Amino acid sequence: MYYLNNNPHPLPSPRELTVTGNGKVNAKASYVQVQLEVITKGEDVSKPQQENAIIMNRVIQSILELNIPREDIQTVAYNIAPIYEYIEGKQIFKGYEVSNAINVKIKDISQVGTVIDTAVENGTNRVSAIQFQIENADLYYQQALSVALQNAQMKAATIAKTMQLNLHPQPIEIVEENAGGPVLYKSVAMAEQNISTPIEQGQMTIHATVRVKYQY
Repeated sequence: MYYLNNNPHPLPSPRELTVTGNGKVNAKASYVQVQLEVITKGEDVSKPQQENAIIMNRVIQSILELNIPREDIQTVAYNIAPIYEYIEGKQIFKGYEVSNAINVKIKDISQVGTVIDTAVENGTNRVSAIQFQIENADLYYQQALSVALQNAQMKAATIAKTMQLNLHPQPIEIVEENAGGPVLYKSVAMAEQNISTPIEQGQMTIHATVRVKYQY
């Protein structure tokens, strides 16, 4: 047997300790994205298309009158699909469905309910998505990442102290487990009502997770 440096007692291999650190930071939304849809149906394509265009133009104009900039209103989907019904096992053609969806960016969060109600009053018949977003979200994620690293360090120190391990203070590996951005998403089902739609943003939580490996 060959021994390094002629040492008859080879050095033991270093052992490893792996811990997971979690961090989170709370923040309030900077703006809201609302997706509004107009859906029309008809036996031929042209009539629901024309009807849809008239209604959507009316919806957009009503939103502009709420001082929402035109550049904050964007078409995100436009679809024409045939409609079928199955009667006694047979596929029966019933006409066409035309759907047109716009995305509205609302910087004044207190205005979200008013925007939704105004759009519904002017012909919107589906509110398919509300997303609360944060400007410069990466800055909050970096804070959460720092908290996660501190959490991992404290866990490793606790384990080493409890188990009486001679832990090397510098980690040999750090892996970022979660790089997801902060998104709070909720769906809203609309109904006829005479009061403003209540939209509560609540707290948005940005998470970060790291896996840290030490030697001892």
